[in-house]
Formats: sequence, C-alpha cells, structure tokens
Amino acid sequence: MDSQLQAFSGAPVPISDAEIGALRGVLRGSVLLGGEPGYDEARAIWNRMIDRRPGLIVRALGAADVMQTVNFAREHGVALAVRGGGHNIAGNAVCEGGIMLDLSRMRSVHVDPTLRRARVEGGALLSDVDKETQAFGLAVPVGINSTTGIAGLTLGGGFGWTSRKFGLTIDNLLSVDIVTVDGALRRADATQHPDLFWAVRGGGGNFGVVTSFEFQLSELGPQVTAGLLLYPLAEASAVVNEYRRLVAAAPDELSVWLVLRRAPPAPFVPAAWHDREVLILALCYAGPVADGEAAAAPFRALGTPIVDLVGPHPFTAWQTAFDPMLTPGARNYWKSHDFKEISDAALEVLLEAARQLPTSECEIFVGQLGGQINRVPPDATAYPRRDVEFTLNAHTRWRDPEQDTTCIDWARKLFADLAPHAMGSVYVNFMPADETDRIRGAFGSNYDRLAEVKRRYDPQNLFRLNQNIPLVT
Repeated sequence: MDSQLQAFSGAPVPISDAEIGALRGVLRGSVLLGGEPGYDEARAIWNRMIDRRPGLIVRALGAADVMQTVNFAREHGVALAVRGGGHNIAGNAVCEGGIMLDLSRMRSVHVDPTLRRARVEGGALLSDVDKETQAFGLAVPVGINSTTGIAGLTLGGGFGWTSRKFGLTIDNLLSVDIVTVDGALRRADATQHPDLFWAVRGGGGNFGVVTSFEFQLSELGPQVTAGLLLYPLAEASAVVNEYRRLVAAAPDELSVWLVLRRAPPAPFVPAAWHDREVLILALCYAGPVADGEAAAAPFRALGTPIVDLVGPHPFTAWQTAFDPMLTPGARNYWKSHDFKEISDAALEVLLEAARQLPTSECEIFVGQLGGQINRVPPDATAYPRRDVEFTLNAHTRWRDPEQDTTCIDWARKLFADLAPHAMGSVYVNFMPADETDRIRGAFGSNYDRLAEVKRRYDPQNLFRLNQNIPLVT
C-alpha cells in the first residue's frame, strides 16, 4: 500500500512504496513508518506535551543520509523536521505527517588534544562532548543539562557554567559541515561561506542541517569547584541582596545562578525540607580548584544555608547535577526574559511567584551571563544580545494534562509581571512554540541580515520548523 505524507500546509502528498523503497536503498541508516518497531520510540521527544506522528522517520548515520533525506523532502514537497537531541521546548524536532530527520545516532566526538579542537556530530549530547573533551582536561562551553543536544544548543548561541570565562558555545565554533536546501554538503567557516557561518552562530536551524561542528577547546578540570547552596525561601530576599553585590565584582571564572523551587526529595536535602520552597545558589568556578574555593567563600558565608554542597567535583559530574530534575517524560512550558539587573521590584515578583509554584517540579532559574560573552560585538555573530547580564527562565513542569491551564497560566503571569523590569529580548532556545511574535526581538539588530541569508540559502523555507525567520519579500 502506498503512503501519504504531508506538506507544511497539511495537504496530502502521496508517496509510492517504490519511492520509499528507493529512499531506503540509498541510506546507511533506516526508515521507519508508523506501526513499525522503533517508530514510537523514535518520535518521542523530551517535552511530552508534543505528541506528533511523522509520516516517516529517517534515522541517519551520516552526512550522506542527511543529503538524501533533504533532497527527498524538497523534491516531493514534504514537511521536514530535524531532530538533534530532541530537547527543544517548542518541540520542533518532530512534525505531523511529514519527515522527521533523526540525527540521534550521529554522536561521534573526536578530540585533537594537540590543536585543542573537537569535531562533534550533530546528534551528540552534551554528555558525549563533556566526557570526551574532559579525558584530555579540555572543554567547550555548553549548557547545564547533559541530555541536551549539542546542535540545538549551539545554533541558538549556547551558554552554561563556563561561558563567562570562555564565551558562548558559538564563540568557540570554528566551522560547521551543513547540508543546505539543495542537498549539498558545505563547509562554512570564517573564509568559506562566511555569511552562512555568521548566520548559524545564533540564527538557529533556519539555514540547513548541521551534520558536524568543529570547536576550539580550552583547558578546564577535570576537577572544578562547584556545588549548591540551599536556603529557606524566607531568607531569599536578604541572600539575593548580598548576591547582587558579590556577583557584580565576581571574576569571569565564577558563575553563580539562582534557582527558586521546592526542594527535591534528594538524599542531600534534609527530609524536613523536602517539597518546601527554597532558594538555591548554584555555582561553578572555571579555573583552578584552589582559586575557586577562595572565590566561592563569600557566597558560602551568606545567610544560614540548609545545606552547603560546594567543593571540588569532577566537571563531568557537575554537568549532570540538574539532570534528575529535567528527565524526559514530563509536560513542560517555558517563559523567559533577559535582564540588565535584578531590581528590587523584579525580586519581589520572583519571590511571590515562588510562593505559588503550581507543582513540585516547577522552577524559576536566573542564569548569570556577562563576562567574556559580552565582550564580543553584537554583530560578530547572529546572536545579538551581548548586553544581557541575567537571563530568567520560568520552567513549568508537570505530569497530568489536566494541569495544563494552571501551569501555563502561572508561567504567563510571571512573565507579564516581570515585563516592566526586563529588557524585552529573549534567548531563542528558551522560546516555546507560541512565541512567534518574539522572533524579531530575539534576533534584534541582526534580524534583517539573517533574513537576507535565509533568502539566499533556503528560498523555499524548507527549514522552517524552528524559530523561523520569514523570507524577505
């Protein structure tokens, strides 16, 4: 029986068994149709609010498979979604009725310790990158959850514990191999297709499918000073007041993030505090352990922490510290703001929201940026927000679909209440699917240049399942 796929418009696209058989024949990887073994596993992504059924799934094993799949989608006018790690909040890794191009089996990481470079395939997770680079005492700045995909993180900018010292992930990107809409594999770097290389450093997946990334590495670890400080929410105002003073003078090596949530039932949390509202300071020092201990000392002296877990830790272990709170299988919704400062008024809004968390898995985190991130000119890469000092993400997380309205409304209210105190911009990787009105704001002064690169490299807008940049007309 012949198959029926979908165009982006939702219109049916008949595909014969012979055409699917021909596609199977040119791939090293596999093609999965609905009902076949492995199909449901392959279509499942991190955010379980997203439940879509692609017409077929291609599980690629290399760049040639990606080229063949892009050609097939373009020639037949079929909707195309690209999955790297599948962690994106908007759920763009999977489409309804079209083709899901799954890179999750392309996880190779090759490190050259002499040149301090790493070549990373597009399906790799941050854990793959960290483990391979840390074997040589090297690192590239990435995010804070080891199950995140390197591709989506990088294409949106990428920041984490070491970015104040080493810059964004894209600031350490040397080149990409990318399959463009014509099915060609191109190397983009500072000299080859420099406009494309500029655009993929923050412009998302608008321009093609990146099959591999080349990163510059820096010395780090394998031990770092890192850890958590937990405080009762009642002490949060006083602690944050001192926190603001300390981070203003902190060295680039030190990052200290704020988290407001209910304390998890973890072994390191006293049982009396399980499921009670707390403030968490999460810190990491991207330098020698001894220097980190000195830099962390003023923060460890704040208030009376419930627990102090700051000390030497393997960097790879610290990179997984938040994994238990971000496992797959939950429903998730985010709202985010950028800030120059955490004002008194903004702090009051945060504390009030923390007293009304709709579930025990919801949290508000405030990531400290600045440092080396902000020393890069805003037009040097597509990522434009080189003046942000803090980024906030209201992460709503729950299990029961009946709680959808309650949880989403909580996040939206917090977002609205914070808007007068925020910068108006947003990190593109934190945008849920319903924020298409914020895309121009996310790309800021670089939007028009990105739109022109989009027009040149993807005039059909085949790569639209992302925070999409409409074509210039």
